[in-house]
Amino acid sequence: MLIAMPGMGDARFSRTLIYVCAHSSEGAMGIIVNRRSKSMNFSQLLVQLDVISAKDAIQLPPKVEDMLVLRGGPVEKGRGFVLHSPDFHLEAATLSIDGGVSLTATLDILRAMASGSGPQKAVLALGYAGWAGGQLEDEILNNGWLTCPADEGLLFDVDLESKYNRALRKLGVEPARLVGDAGHA
Repeated sequence: MLIAMPGMGDARFSRTLIYVCAHSSEGAMGIIVNRRSKSMNFSQLLVQLDVISAKDAIQLPPKVEDMLVLRGGPVEKGRGFVLHSPDFHLEAATLSIDGGVSLTATLDILRAMASGSGPQKAVLALGYAGWAGGQLEDEILNNGWLTCPADEGLLFDVDLESKYNRALRKLGVEPARLVGDAGHA
């Protein structure tokens, strides 16, 4: 996971926590997991995409009704991505990121979630963060990001407000003592 440093020059990433889904010499892609969409909730999204009817929106299972819609990043903000537990898989549509997290970006997963047959744990994000080859590495070297191991709490927990500080504490960094200046020896 990427933790935005206080000196992050891009305000869109201020105090963000990003789950990195893909990283290679050609670039990187990740999902911001601690920013709620202010314009859309999950049932509205399902109705807008014709996954369910407006009438059915009031009958969604509680787990689905409470699903958060996140602002996943500034790229393709109208496209949805579901990060989820590996207990759900769609052939040719689900990408296993690691042993505990998968990514699916089709309407089929939304239909499964609306019917209660989707993954046990999931977050839905609109948009993603993307970097060209070498760009993310340069940002890390220039003190834009810290990295920390991902865990289910940081990824799937609905307490978005605490995720940033919890990620820092995972590294032994007290958030109140973090500064934006960097030094190089």
